[in-house]
Parts: sequence; C-alpha cells; structure tokens
Amino acid sequence: MLTEQERSFLEAMAKAPIPTDVKGLRAAMDTFAPMMNSNLPEIGAFHEAVELRPGLTADVSVPKGNGPHPVVVYLHGGGWIGGSPKTHRKLGMQFAEAGYLTINVDYRLAPEHPFPAGLDDCVHAVKWTGENAKRWNGDASRLAVGGDSAGGNLTAATVTSLAAEKYAGPAKPKAALLIYGVFDFPAVIKREKDTAAFDGMVRAYAGAGYPAILEDPRVSPLRAVKPGALPPSFIICGAADTLLPETHSMAEALKRADIRHEVAIFDEMPHGFLQMDVLSGCKQGLGKMFDFLRRTI
Repeated sequence: MLTEQERSFLEAMAKAPIPTDVKGLRAAMDTFAPMMNSNLPEIGAFHEAVELRPGLTADVSVPKGNGPHPVVVYLHGGGWIGGSPKTHRKLGMQFAEAGYLTINVDYRLAPEHPFPAGLDDCVHAVKWTGENAKRWNGDASRLAVGGDSAGGNLTAATVTSLAAEKYAGPAKPKAALLIYGVFDFPAVIKREKDTAAFDGMVRAYAGAGYPAILEDPRVSPLRAVKPGALPPSFIICGAADTLLPETHSMAEALKRADIRHEVAIFDEMPHGFLQMDVLSGCKQGLGKMFDFLRRTI
C-alpha cells in the first residue's frame, strides 16, 4: 500500500505536462535533475567526464575498498534525445555504493546524432571498459550492462550487437539490466494512444531512416533475441508504466530463447521510479537488482 506522501507525489507527477519537443524534454530533465540527485551516497571516488575517445566521455563512480570490483556500464534514459550522466548521477553512484565500478556513459544524443551514433558509443564504451576497468581496480570479466528507458533499449541493443559480432573480448557482458525499456518500436507506436511525445523521440532517433529503420533489430532489439544473444537478464518495470507490455514481451522472448532472466513488476510504480526515492518501490527495486547482480556476476 502506498503512503499518503507517495500518492500525493504520484498525483502531482500525473498532472505535469509531458514535453513533445527536444528542447522541452531536455529542459524538463534538467529541472527535475536536482530532485532526482539529492543526498548522493558516499563512495570511494568519482571521476567526471573521463574520455573514452574523442567526443565520448563517461562519469566513473568507484566503490569503497580495494576491489577487484565487478563492473556496470550504465546507459542513461532520456528518450534518446535527452539525459546525461549528470541527470542519472545518483543512480550511478548507488551502483558504486553497492560495490560496482560504474561507467555512466555520455553517449551522443539525437536529433543532432541519430541512430546509429548513440548505439555505436555504447558498444565502444563496453569494449573500452574491458581495457580500462583495471585503472580503478575493476574486474572486467565480471561486467554487466544496464540502462533505463531509452537506456534499456540501448542496453538490449548493445549486448545483442556484441553477440552478433561474436565479441569475445575482456568485457563480454555477463548480465543485462533492462529497466522499463522500449524493445519494439513498431509495437509501442501501435499501442500508444497519445503518441505525440513518443513519436517525436522516435523520429529524432531514427533520423533519415524513419520509418523503415524501426524494424532493424539494433533499433528494436526484441527482434534480435535468440539463444545466446543476451546474457542472464533482469527486467524491471512499474505496473503503472505504459511500457509494461514491453517488459512482458521481452520476458516472453527471453523465455522462448531459453535465456535465464528474472522479472520484477512493482505495483503502482510509474515510469522512472528507480530515481524517485520518495517512492517505496525505488529502494525495493534497487535491492532486487543488486541482489540479481550479486548472484550473477
């Protein structure tokens, strides 16, 4: 049961208008970022904007202790057109607090950089981590890739892309965290009733390839699911999230492919709840995710 404070928070959220343009969404994320990133946890060290290659950086959150630390490459949400490691700083640091060296990737955003720019950055970040995690006592042989919303899509696309190219480097993912993601663009477009905001994101990300590119398994990674295409996966979503059907579809696809997976659905939780510590589902969801990682990598 939700507390009165939680209900009031959710009611206020429901009344907030959803921006339908790039500038508006970016401004909204920047407005909410201070609230989402208050009371940062204590960790071993924090390194902002570490260069992975020209034009690509990541924030590195280092756990306390000597390690070697298991590693998480984190891909932030924001509809492929917004967000940054800064908007998701607390979440990255919470992974570090739980003991994971966390590489929070500042991948390129649409519409300035449409597909495949962002995905290329994410794939590069995983490979870079394999070569560089040891700089912060990270053990790249125990690596997970995770992300929320657009980052959930990019996580699934990244791990399936690495599998498709038969990547066998030091950072071959051992787990995937699929956090209220979009996994099949055509299905979401068909299902959504009010598509103005989502349609804007889709067109920006797809760029000149719209709409045909939406069928590409690197864009709609549900279509890339087959035996061996993903490592053990943790899928989490709120029951009040309009993307809940995507979570169910991914879980069904993983089951058909005989890929180990766990699903966590939280009653009454909205999209983005893992960044909303006023909600009880936030702490509970993080706890379940960290437990999965401990058992998996």
